[in-house]
Parts: sequence; C-alpha cells; structure tokens
Amino acid sequence: MDTAESAFEANVELDRASSLRQQARRAPRSGERAAQISKGGIDTSAPEVSPWDDTDDPPGEASPLLPQDDNRKPSWAVAADDFSHLPWYKRPHIAWILFPFLLMALAFGGSMAPKINLILELICRQYQEEQQTANPGYMMAPVDFMNGADNDQCRIPEVQSRVSIFMLWGSLLGGILSALTSPKLGALSDRYGRKPILIFTSFGTILSEIITIFAAKYPETFPVDMLLVGFALDGLFGSFIVAMAIANSYATDCTAPQLRNVAFGYFHGCLFTGLAIGPIIAGYLVKWTGKIVIVFYILLAVHVFFILFIAFGCPESLSKQRQQTARERHTAEIEKLGPTQDWISWIRHFNLLEPLKILWPTGPNATPALRWNLIVLAAVDTIAFGVAMGSMTVVIIYTNYEFGWKTFEASRFMSIVNSSRVFCLIVILPLVTRLVRGKVNMKQRNTGCDQFDMSVIRIAILFDTLGYLGYTLSRSGNPFILSGVVAALGGIGSPTLQSALTKHVPAEQTGQLLGASGLLHALARVVAPTIFNAIYSATVGKFTQTVFVCLTATFGLAFVISWFIRPHVYLDPNDMDEE
Repeated sequence: MDTAESAFEANVELDRASSLRQQARRAPRSGERAAQISKGGIDTSAPEVSPWDDTDDPPGEASPLLPQDDNRKPSWAVAADDFSHLPWYKRPHIAWILFPFLLMALAFGGSMAPKINLILELICRQYQEEQQTANPGYMMAPVDFMNGADNDQCRIPEVQSRVSIFMLWGSLLGGILSALTSPKLGALSDRYGRKPILIFTSFGTILSEIITIFAAKYPETFPVDMLLVGFALDGLFGSFIVAMAIANSYATDCTAPQLRNVAFGYFHGCLFTGLAIGPIIAGYLVKWTGKIVIVFYILLAVHVFFILFIAFGCPESLSKQRQQTARERHTAEIEKLGPTQDWISWIRHFNLLEPLKILWPTGPNATPALRWNLIVLAAVDTIAFGVAMGSMTVVIIYTNYEFGWKTFEASRFMSIVNSSRVFCLIVILPLVTRLVRGKVNMKQRNTGCDQFDMSVIRIAILFDTLGYLGYTLSRSGNPFILSGVVAALGGIGSPTLQSALTKHVPAEQTGQLLGASGLLHALARVVAPTIFNAIYSATVGKFTQTVFVCLTATFGLAFVISWFIRPHVYLDPNDMDEE
C-alpha cells in the first residue's frame, strides 16, 4: 500500500508540473476551445481534430477529451490531496474496507441457505399443524429441527408454494423499506461521510439476525411470521444493497475512473467469495453440529466486528471540506423548494423518486446523449440485479424440490458457482483490463464509458442469458451446476455497469448517483422476487421450469438494451450549474 500511494503522489506532482507547462503553451486557445464545446454532458464519440497536437499528451482515449483549465485536476485527485498530509494509515484506500467487507460477505453467504431451510422447516411445521387441526386423521412425519437437512416430507408442492409466497412477502417488506431509505442514505453519505452510513446499515442486519437466532433456537414454538419483522428491519436500515453502494462510493473516492471497474470488481469479488466459501462453511457447521443456530451466531459476531472496525480502524474517504460543500449544495436545493408549511409542500420535500432526477439532468449543461446513457445503463444494471435477486431464493427452493438437495448440497452448488464468479472478477477482469487499456496513467482524466466497458457489459449479459437457459433445460444436478458456472461468467458485468455509471458524473455526485442506483435495486428487490416467486408458486408441480424461462427472457431483454449505450459521454464537473 505504501508503494501504491507513493506512486500516486508522484503522479500527482507530475500532473502539476505538466499542467504548468501546458498552461504556458496553450493558454491562448484553451478558453476558445472550452467556449465551443463545453456546458455539461459532452458527446465526444464523433472524431475531432485535436487543438492540442503540440502538447505532451497525445490525442486518443488516454488523453483528456474535454478541455479544462490547466491548473485543475480531476476531482478524484483533488480529493486524494485532502489527505496527502496524513500518515498512510489515516489515508483512505480501498484496502481498508475490502477485508471487513469480505468478512461480512462470508457471513451473508453462509446464512442464506440455512435461513431459507429454516423458513422451509418452520412453514412445514405450520402446514402440518393446520392439516391436523382440519383433519384429525392426517398423518405426516414430524419436522426434525435438529439436523436441518433430512425432512423429505416437506418436499411437497403445498409447502414449496407457501415458502415461495413467504419469501415473496419478505422481499416486499425489505424491498419497499429499502427503496425508501437507500437513496436518502446514499445522499447522506455525500454530506456526512461513508463510514457512518456503513455502520448504520449493519445495525439493521444485527437486529434481523437476533430475530432469526430466536427462530432457530426455539423452532417448535417460534411464530414463523415474526421473521417478516427481521426482513422489515433489514430493509429499513438499507440492507446489503446500501452497504454495497456505499462501499462502491468509497472506492470511487480514491480510484481513477479508468480503474474503477477493477476496484468495483474487487468488491464484487469479495461478495461472491463470501457467497462461494460461506455456504460450504455453513453447510459443514450445520452437518457437524446438527444446529442451524450456530451460523446465525457467527453472522452476528461478524457484523459487530464490522461496526467496530469501520468506526475505529477505517479512514474516512470524504474530507470535511467536501462534506461541507455537499451540505451547502443540499441546503440550497432545499431552499428552492420553499418552507414545508402544508402537506403539499411536505410531499414535495419527501419525494421518493426525487433521487432519480440525477439520471435525467435537465440543466443547461446536460445533453440528450448524457441522459440517454444514464437511463440505459441504469436500466441494464437494474434488470441484471433484479434477475439475480429474483432467482436467488427460487434456485434454492427449486433444487430442493427437483433434485432433493438439502443444506449441504445447496451450499456446495452456491460455492462452485460463486467460486467461478470470483475467479472472473479478481483474475480475468483485471487481466483483460490491463491487456486492453495498458498501464493507466494516474493523471488521465475522465473520458466517460468507452468501447471496452460496453463490450464487457454485452459479453457478460450474454453469458448470463446462456446460463439461465441452461437452468431451464437441465434435468439433473450436474448440468444444473454447469449452467450456474456459465452464468457466473457474467459476473464481470455488474462492476463494469456500476463503474460506467460513475464515469458520467463528477466524483462529488457519486454517492447520490449510487444512492439512486440503490433505489432502483431496492425496487427490483421488490418487483423481481414478487414476480418470479409468484410464477414459481403457480407453476410448481406443473411446468416447474417456467420461472427459468422468464428469467432467461429478462436477461435477453437486457442484452438488447445494452446495444443502445453510447461511448465517451460524460458531465464536466467544472461546468455544473444548478437548475
């Protein structure tokens, strides 16, 4: 980390020296050039004759495509200068947050299959009690809560349908509340820092897991509907969606635009490492101890550690000055709305869709190309996320019904698939990025989404489509696992989509942008599981693969939309005007 930061400081100094040389050389015409093409979103996809052919920087994708005053530096570099006087252990760097984020992902991944199986057993017990009350002669083997695995009597369409509906309601509660809080928390992170929001989101998970611990510890008497309160608390505090968005915002604060897809890929790699290793660890723990509750105790301990580390060990990535600037901008926007004297003005202040305005800038500095790219990228990102969220629980429930997979087999499947995804994120994506883009010069300025970004997005979505088509056609366990590996190759698309979105706005607005993305993800978390769980519930025992046909078609739609992205479109941070 010392070497990387020393190189960064050296490059910043080179940038300063280069700026001074260029100022003397082209000062007479930089203002003229700026007057010709500035004001907001700039579409640089059309070839132009560069007016700076006599400078040190050659034209092309690695050169600034937008004229700027020569004493100005990229906003992310200016932000880094805010901490240059501090020792290395007090400077923000993605390495500070990667390790605790990995631990949290391990706990998150490890708890997924045990939690769904716990819900399955609780609902199965509830179903048995209802049947015995309605029909005293009803006979069914009692649910065994000690091993968490061998309850084959629960593998009936009636129980499967109820589990799917229960998960649907859980997703609805968590998703709606997360949709209310995600954009607000993202914007708050711009004004008060990333650390407080990361800590806040973990408190929701802790409260949710405390409820789950009681359910796992006293399954014979615990009312299964109480678990819905846990879903609600998790969503109210932002859930894992906000934690991921704020982690990406932290990475944006200290990473050059050309390397953000790799930085975001590391966070996604941590997430899927947790989803790969966590389930198999949880599966063995349940198998050895015969108790599901041990998994939730570990999850609780990990989140407590995460809070303590972020609070006392992780440097803040936003300086006080940048936070104050964001607060002043927010105050000015609120003043435009006027005082909240009646309920109509209060609704204007509390507009759920207000954060999405950043995806449709209408000021004098915006262009149709900028708005088009933001909408298309956000749509593809939301569809991809929605399919992932909508299929996560369905896949586990489906494999239990179709193949008889228990906690161990489901955990092994998740580990294989997510290990493949991690390999793509932390090996293939950085390697391909380095081969295509070469060594990134740290003084490079933002050029917007480029052809490489668009190619990665399209190829990733194509693999996702093929993988879900394989799910549809698989009739045994091994082809199903192979299809999961193919779909895992599409994992490189998500960080590239998020990275491409951040390239369209200045660094000062990344928290707001990713907060808006979090709102869309939260809405997808409501809509997608609702639709796909309802489809599974209606078709299980008939044509059970119907849900995977719909999932494949949804990814196919995202693939078509991805061809409408335009390269080299972005908003100049130095030409922003208030509406």
